[in-house]
Amino acid sequence: MPLIVKDYSWTQTESMVYISVPLKGVKRGNVDIFSTDDYLKVSFPPFLFEAMLFAPIDDDRSVAKIGNGVVICTLHKQQEGLWEELTIKNADKDKLQEIRERAVLKAQKKAAADTKTKAEKRQEDRKYALETMMKLEEEERNKIENIKESERQRATAELEAWKEKQRQETEWREAQQGLERQKKTSQKPASGSSRGRDTIKLVGQQNSADKQKQVDVRPPRATGSIRIHFTPRVFPTALRESRVAEEEAWLKKQADARRAMNAEVPELKDLKEEERNPDWLKEKGNKLFATGNYLAAVNAYNLAISLNNKIPALFLNRAACHLKLKNLHKAVEDSSQALELLTPAVADNADARVKAHVRRGTAFCELELYTEGLQDYQAALKIDPLNSAINADAERIRQIIQGSVTDT
Repeated sequence: MPLIVKDYSWTQTESMVYISVPLKGVKRGNVDIFSTDDYLKVSFPPFLFEAMLFAPIDDDRSVAKIGNGVVICTLHKQQEGLWEELTIKNADKDKLQEIRERAVLKAQKKAAADTKTKAEKRQEDRKYALETMMKLEEEERNKIENIKESERQRATAELEAWKEKQRQETEWREAQQGLERQKKTSQKPASGSSRGRDTIKLVGQQNSADKQKQVDVRPPRATGSIRIHFTPRVFPTALRESRVAEEEAWLKKQADARRAMNAEVPELKDLKEEERNPDWLKEKGNKLFATGNYLAAVNAYNLAISLNNKIPALFLNRAACHLKLKNLHKAVEDSSQALELLTPAVADNADARVKAHVRRGTAFCELELYTEGLQDYQAALKIDPLNSAINADAERIRQIIQGSVTDT
């Protein structure tokens, strides 16, 4: 049998009700709060606080906060006015049981409605994310096509200019040759005459000068093709640079990715073949995160993880999105998954491990689990002890735990 809490306190205004329930040394992680418009229950075994409220409240606007060893419930009244009592008095057991059952039914209906709403919202977000990614990809393709078209036009203009230059040079050579033939036929030197010899000499000099003026234009080189044969290899790295262990790990990842791509993933049925790539989806998620569209970024990372769940960066980036969206438990889960994949701990993955510890520590602190958060920050400092920002944050968390600073 639970122990009923009776040493609670409450106050009210015309529109609000404030209830303070002491936790009696129980940790906040063991506290369960359940409420409807006319029922409130705070369970922290072996203790129980239960209230059949005097008048209905707005459950959607009401909140509860745990801190300093108490649970503070802030309830919004549906109708303004002062209550005579906090709970209904002189109610028999059947009436109380009826209120409890009604509260459970209301909670179930509300949960079902919330689940349906979230599913519809999630589907809309996924659709929007896919449309956004496809739009970005289409813009990139159009940009590339425009660049190709401008290059084609430039090459065509250069070719036409070269042809025109060749035509002009050909016409000039033909004109020079015609002029030389005309001079030869018009000049007939007298035999044995010194004047005739002088004329022949002048004509020879003129022909030599004309030849020097001619431009030596050589025809363009003939085109051809060279056939190259490469030695086939399974792994794309050159043999002298490859390492067998890394090749086998890479091939296994590629096989896992191909199996995942062949699986039936409903979200991918509208994507093109080249878009079903975890790295492509990761880049799209990064772009969406940079623009502040965190929900769309989460959807992109979700699709990438469904294709390949062995990439630590996907979980690490999704944890950053969940931190922005205040999905703190999911941020903790993704950071933990990233740390599991970042094994063994080597210098190449040190930066990623620091980010994972800091993001998980931040999520813990947002959940007011400062001890767990400090442990993650200390783990990050072991990897990067000279990081001044992490040092400052860790010191602030210590002060909050010791009570010398308040959490703002």
